[in-house]
Amino acid sequence: MAFILTFLGKDSIGRATVAIATARKFANNGSRVLLIGQDSDPTLGALLETPLSADPQTVMPNLQAVQFQTATLLERSWEEVKKLEAQYLRTPILKSVFAQELGVIPGMDMALALNALREYNASDRFDVIIYDGSGDQSTLRMFGLPETLSWYIRRFRQVFTDSDLGKTVLPFLQPLVGSVLNVDLLSDNFGQPTNQVNNILEQGKAALADPQRVAAYLVTTSEALDVATARYLWGSAQQIGLTVAGVIVNPDSVVTQEVPDLQTAFAPLTISPLPPRLGQDWQPLMDALPDFSQTAQAPRPMTISIPERKVSLFLPGFDKKQVKLTQNGPEVTIEAGDQRRNISLPPELSGRPVSGAKFQDAYLVISFG
Repeated sequence: MAFILTFLGKDSIGRATVAIATARKFANNGSRVLLIGQDSDPTLGALLETPLSADPQTVMPNLQAVQFQTATLLERSWEEVKKLEAQYLRTPILKSVFAQELGVIPGMDMALALNALREYNASDRFDVIIYDGSGDQSTLRMFGLPETLSWYIRRFRQVFTDSDLGKTVLPFLQPLVGSVLNVDLLSDNFGQPTNQVNNILEQGKAALADPQRVAAYLVTTSEALDVATARYLWGSAQQIGLTVAGVIVNPDSVVTQEVPDLQTAFAPLTISPLPPRLGQDWQPLMDALPDFSQTAQAPRPMTISIPERKVSLFLPGFDKKQVKLTQNGPEVTIEAGDQRRNISLPPELSGRPVSGAKFQDAYLVISFG
């Protein structure tokens, strides 16, 4: 399995610059690296001075780059999907549908990108995968898909399968979803990782919970608006369980005397200011990058203490007025801003009522009776 890194922030050029410098650093150290750009954004290819395609191509020794393209990703699975449709429905429904048309379904691009990321990770061809996506809520929604889909299916699978609509479309929906996401909607053991080792939802949730497998870094400038955006993305990343391991300051705007303010805004994260890039000399940027092997030292989005009967969620950028907590059986739902996180409690806490909640040092600490 590869170590997956992504970068969050609104400056696409700054994020792409950091992604390339990071990829070069890992490649120079002997790691096999895949650098991924998302859809039609030309920034990554322009900075690499290499047109990117839907297939990985070598940029330098140990470093390959690829541009995800939604239509291409769907087309590559389309023939198999049509075979499944013929097997399960025996109708000509999909013969007149093109893969590009399904690509416009909301969320399809994220699902396909996540699946492609999973396949590259499972291929064992790469030690490090660097994903240069949109760096905003879309990227976070993509990484949060395993938990989101798992929650909805846990809640509504039985209701859906018992309905007339479910009985009609599930025989086709299952192979279609299974082809794209490798998810079994019909299994009685859905959501049980011990019985479904190939389930992408459980794999994704496990990977996201491990900062040595998946981590993010904030990319910002010293401008107040950029700092506010980065702090918002930091808090939002915590809500999907994605560890943010540090802050990288865009070399175009760093002002030395303002770094202490950044340190206050992003405490306790480590801040790494980068120097300006001169032409194709990437070495100064590579030397200034943080130590990516220390991601496990960053604050974890969630910690659970069974002896103390407490769950602690790290929610930087939010205050108690922005947070709502509800409990439904073995799950607790946390709403912070426009983000929602559903926590499935361990057996030791499942069924115990919430007895209290408080904010302490940017943590929401929930106690159970």
